[in-house]
Amino acid sequence: MKKSHLLLSLLLCLPARAAEPALSFSDPKPQRYDVTARASEIDPRTKEHPEIDFVFSKGGKPADIEHAAVDTRAKPQGKLVIWLMGYPAPLFDRVTGYGLHAIQVHYANGWFSKFGGESPGDNGQLLGNIRLEAATGEDVSDKVSIPKPDGMMERAYQFVKWLSKNHPQGKWDIFLTADGKGLRWDKVIISGSSHGSTTATRFAKYQKVDRVVMFCGPRDQYESWQGLPSATPANRFFGFSHVLDGGWSGGHYCRSWEMLGLNQFGPIMTIDEAKPPYGNTRRLITKADVKNDDKRAHSSVVPGKASPVDAAGNFIDEPVWRYLFNQPVEVTGMPVPPDDSCLKELPREEKSKKKSKK
Repeated sequence: MKKSHLLLSLLLCLPARAAEPALSFSDPKPQRYDVTARASEIDPRTKEHPEIDFVFSKGGKPADIEHAAVDTRAKPQGKLVIWLMGYPAPLFDRVTGYGLHAIQVHYANGWFSKFGGESPGDNGQLLGNIRLEAATGEDVSDKVSIPKPDGMMERAYQFVKWLSKNHPQGKWDIFLTADGKGLRWDKVIISGSSHGSTTATRFAKYQKVDRVVMFCGPRDQYESWQGLPSATPANRFFGFSHVLDGGWSGGHYCRSWEMLGLNQFGPIMTIDEAKPPYGNTRRLITKADVKNDDKRAHSSVVPGKASPVDAAGNFIDEPVWRYLFNQPVEVTGMPVPPDDSCLKELPREEKSKKKSKK
């Protein structure tokens, strides 16, 4: 018997993995829920790290509030969006309407102003290592000291565990491992904007997740970690940016997208000139009118006050947001060659130029 036939016979003899039962809500009063809790109250092991502006309160107000949202009226997909950056209420309105659960966790993201100017460091991954430590609580950077209880992974797990006990109608327990000691990362969509987008991407290189949604990012334009081997397959990364965003005009995003290998799944598509599914690509840009304001352009791709609307006042990017979070990952566009104009070695900006842009 040929080896290939023998292997097939052995595989057919193995017991089939039981399919997970379809998730459904049993909420007597179906509705959209918004739940908040403080990270410091959920887990007493958490600590403040004022040296990197990672604290529990600022100006007498709580700074460690975490947000969760779920809509028990929607058909659940059994996937959890973990958002990195400030709480995006309009985005959570949409993803919960898609049938996704969503949380925003308090994690270390205030360190950039202290270390951003030192990039790329001796190994070309100075900021990437800080991001990885902020996300995992593992000791990978000599610039910060963030223990496991203060890493994004553990705080997300502790929050979901708390939600499973305190908000049972949301069925949060499906995101816990069978032994209850961790998160089901295969069910996680990690997402963020700007700084958060970059950390989400660095984390997904380390930990396999269901999907990565990158708004206005990732940056770290002088570093090499974007080209590292990835635990999350490249077809699971989705990016969206505005062409007037300094990260786009400066070549930061096109560089990261190509280093991630996203050109293997289709060309860069301008959403204003195309319709879903945008050629099944992973790289989307927009030229929508933002009054030539580069700062507005940067934040306009996430639903909110900066986002462009049509004559009726409706967000014009609604189809894009739905695509980013719902497009089947196995359906991709055709590969295209790298863009010669997208530089992988970007010249360093002079400090005087950086100051003039502020």
